[in-house]
Amino acid sequence: MGRLVGRGDVILLIGGLGTGKTCFTQGIAHALGVTDYVTSVSFVLLGEYQGRLPLYHADLFRLDSLEEVAELGLDDVVYQGGVLVIEWAEKGLSAFPREHLQVHIEYLGEHIRRLFFVPQGEHYREVVVALGKMLPEREGERWN
Repeated sequence: MGRLVGRGDVILLIGGLGTGKTCFTQGIAHALGVTDYVTSVSFVLLGEYQGRLPLYHADLFRLDSLEEVAELGLDDVVYQGGVLVIEWAEKGLSAFPREHLQVHIEYLGEHIRRLFFVPQGEHYREVVVALGKMLPEREGERWN
């Protein structure tokens, strides 16, 4: 995923506690060339990391309302030319740009996750198709 994202991209991560949202973000950071270790930002709400593009990592876990999400001004972060990854995005879906990529992560077992990609907009549909072409096909998986 990190090889496919570009300036202004918004990735919304949705999944329960311990499903791997921060790990997914670490993978994006690695592909962007970020050398700092990406950690959960639950207490600072927004972390910024430098790579080939800036990575902005938000965590909405501690927020309780759409108003609190809107007050963060994450829409302004999008216009700073980096990639914005938001954990617990379901807490503020209507506060984010209309075009984005939702990644739903399900915990199936200790080392097993199921990911559902929900692209909103043509650009993100193209990202999902390109991602599908990069990954080996396995029985039971489908990309569409």
